[in-house]
Amino acid sequence: MPHSGPGRRPRWWTELILIAVVYVAYSAGRLLARGDVNTAVDHGLAILRAEKALFLNAETPLNKLFTEHPAIGVPADFLYASLHYLVTPAILIWLFHRRPARYRAARTWLMLSTLLGLVGFTLMPTCPPRLLDASHGFVDTMAQYSSYGWWGTEASAPRGLGGLTNQYAAMPSLHVGWALWCGVLLWRHGRTPLLRALGVAYPLITVIVVMGTANHYFLDAVAGAAVMGLGALLARPGMRLADRVRTRLTASRAKAPSGIAAPTVGAGCQTSPGERIPGQRTTPEDADESTPAAAR
Repeated sequence: MPHSGPGRRPRWWTELILIAVVYVAYSAGRLLARGDVNTAVDHGLAILRAEKALFLNAETPLNKLFTEHPAIGVPADFLYASLHYLVTPAILIWLFHRRPARYRAARTWLMLSTLLGLVGFTLMPTCPPRLLDASHGFVDTMAQYSSYGWWGTEASAPRGLGGLTNQYAAMPSLHVGWALWCGVLLWRHGRTPLLRALGVAYPLITVIVVMGTANHYFLDAVAGAAVMGLGALLARPGMRLADRVRTRLTASRAKAPSGIAAPTVGAGCQTSPGERIPGQRTTPEDADESTPAAAR
């Protein structure tokens, strides 16, 4: 990972490449993590039963509210389909330019948490509320209001690109996890009351949106927050490990043989005062050996 000491801004192009590589790997892994549909449905129903037993199934009344009132449901669908793609990169860019000393830790935290989320998708494929049987009372608001936006009936994916997303990657909710990451950084590093207020409001609104649109259960949101917490704990050890690896690689390159030394140019050629081109000089022994025998 590119290093950025206090006050030092990392190189933007290395950061861009790193983020792109991690995101592509995450997206590909998310698709490969598709599990059996029946298993995903069983997991979804188990979560719903647990929430009902604990009186935590807030997604049921919220989804009814979003379904019955387009003035709430349509904006919520737009928020769900776009904000995590816009706000998260915006916070990264803001930190890169305005808080370079804090950027590396924040970027590492985000990436590690995202990869932990991928582990969750693999181990526990989960059917979101909107894909459960209609008898459970949920309505897919993205499908209901699809004529208002660019999405179709397959979550927030643009029409015709539903096959490029894994609709059973619901546990944990990285919509909530990324929003929490943004909120913490705005609260921590924002210098105005407005930025700090947005830091509180954004994750809370995201939790309401993901449940009201029937894309996530409340426990998905809790798991998203837990993943971000674990990622925060692992960020500093992860940076130390990256620093050690980079130091060893640098030391290995320094110890590598640099090749055979080049011969000294002009060896044996000396220049006397007034000479422009060096001439070959000989030692006394060479002169004795080169003297003809008759002249000795």
